[in-house]
Amino acid sequence: MDFTFTDEQNMLREMVRKFVDNELKPIAEKIDEEEKIPRDLIDKLAELGFLGISFPVEYGGAGMGEMGYCIMQEEIGRGCASTATFIGAHQSIGASGINMFGTEEQKKKYLVPLAEGKKIGAYALTEPNAGSDAYTSETVAEEKDDHFLLNGQKIFITNGSFADYFTVFAKTTGEGNDGKLSTFIVEKEFPGFSVGKIEKKMGIRGSETAELIFEDVKVPKENLLGRKGRGVIVGMKVLNTGRLGLGAAALGAAKEALKLSAAYSKDRVQFGKKISQFQGIQWMLADMAMEVYNMESILYRTAWMYEEGKNVTREASIVKLYCSEALDRIVDQAMQIYGGYGYIKEFPIERMYRDSRINRIFEGTSEIQRMIIARDILHSRNL
Repeated sequence: MDFTFTDEQNMLREMVRKFVDNELKPIAEKIDEEEKIPRDLIDKLAELGFLGISFPVEYGGAGMGEMGYCIMQEEIGRGCASTATFIGAHQSIGASGINMFGTEEQKKKYLVPLAEGKKIGAYALTEPNAGSDAYTSETVAEEKDDHFLLNGQKIFITNGSFADYFTVFAKTTGEGNDGKLSTFIVEKEFPGFSVGKIEKKMGIRGSETAELIFEDVKVPKENLLGRKGRGVIVGMKVLNTGRLGLGAAALGAAKEALKLSAAYSKDRVQFGKKISQFQGIQWMLADMAMEVYNMESILYRTAWMYEEGKNVTREASIVKLYCSEALDRIVDQAMQIYGGYGYIKEFPIERMYRDSRINRIFEGTSEIQRMIIARDILHSRNL
């Protein structure tokens, strides 16, 4: 196996890194404080092709695949977790289902404007009574002659307050249906659709999280995504890419925390010498570097496997589980190295500490990832 990045991938990394350093990092604190990603920043992301980096060129994307997407999200994660979350919800879970399961007509109508960043996507699975047990949906799609009638509620939907197109999961009912989950493409302009409460959050505050309400929303039958009753398959496949993107953003944040901690330790003087000279600090930095190396190794190995067409359900869960928990350990050590200064909003570690905690919860909690991994081990002939 050769994990050397191609020239094209290295050029992508350099382009995203320059964007992050010059345009994203300077406003990351403002995004957090104002709890909003500026529209001009979203437009710039679209202009650079970042909102469709993984999708085929023929559907408006950059054709960089999962590896390109992870490279981009790693660099975005260095600068602003809220922006990485927005991109992930739009591209990795909001639009990737259309790329994987959509008809040619659906791809032309919905995927192209999403990939070009002319429209924004979101993924609507979670409900008040369907969190970790997300597939026990109470949202119902009743089949009629030429449409489905959608009724229900979704919560904690990233980009929900301003997205144009939603990948929505609901139980289908009616003649010939057995109440299994199906997936639909819903436009915000469909009558009966509305946005409810917009949440106030501890971290990733610039990423808008909203409640969605469906009241007799007529969804044309041609907006059924994939086969009727196969929504669980759609959800699982989509979340594999989402978990890789989340791992990539966590890796970027981890690298940034390590870089900042090392630099601070060489400047901060206590007891007459730089704290980088103390063995206790050196061991913290070594542990952080070890975690970063592990995160990077499993992330890009799994992204490579995904592009090779392999089933990565177990591996994607390992990436999500390990990277989210490792980032928490890293930013906690960074906070300890910074001491009281790390707790002050003037320093980015404070924001990174708040931002990191959600990674162990959304897109499947750490506990759910362990269940997926264990189930695969117990049912697999190949350990």
